[in-house]
Amino acid sequence: MAGHINFNEAKPSGRWITKTESSQLLKCSEFHHIIEQPLFLLFIKSIKFKPMFSGIVEEMATLVAMTKDKENIDFTLKCSFTDELKIDQSIAHNGVCLTVVSMENDTYTVTAMKETLDRSNLGLLQIGDRVNIERSMLMNGRLDGHIVQGHVDRTAKCIGMRDADGSTYFTFEYPFDKAMAKKGYFTVDKGSVTVNGVSLTVCEPTENTFTVAIIPYTRANTNFHDIQVGSVVNIEFDILGKYIARLQTL
Repeated sequence: MAGHINFNEAKPSGRWITKTESSQLLKCSEFHHIIEQPLFLLFIKSIKFKPMFSGIVEEMATLVAMTKDKENIDFTLKCSFTDELKIDQSIAHNGVCLTVVSMENDTYTVTAMKETLDRSNLGLLQIGDRVNIERSMLMNGRLDGHIVQGHVDRTAKCIGMRDADGSTYFTFEYPFDKAMAKKGYFTVDKGSVTVNGVSLTVCEPTENTFTVAIIPYTRANTNFHDIQVGSVVNIEFDILGKYIARLQTL
């Protein structure tokens, strides 16, 4: 077809696809044939995707070492799938997206910068602590939780725990900030919230508190079993609420 790329003859050599080629690619009517061709694969590889998580914790990693580097901290952790990791991979730690910077034997290391330490509970970690971890989603993966960016908004403190109907109810509190609330930093009944990297459903929300119900399985397989009244947790509010709040200002 005139003006279109001959995908069967395309032989990409690791270069980035041009704007002209991408435009031709999107105009091609035989799209189901394109996805099998080398140039399309090159196009996909050239796209810079941001990591996304679902709030379904894979396991708890154990913190085995901490090294301070100026205002940053290098955390070395041990988990069961270290041999599957690679340098520059994104992993959520208690809901905070961090990049793998090195690996050795059955451990890996990530670095948290000062802003991350100030905004999250990572600066409170001690050797031996268990950290909820989740690798970023695959493009063909199921979204079993909700959309989690790995950008913690703030910390909250556990102010109450009670057992009822076979679950444990945790209530968390954070300082109310009207300006932040107008930007979507709030919870709604039956909405989603991420606590220490765990996707949960909100109940009993107020302007600065909310409650979540934890079933025995989740409590046993995340560091929720370490949370007590007074514990500090990481909170990421639902990104959908932030977008809606932003749209209302336009």
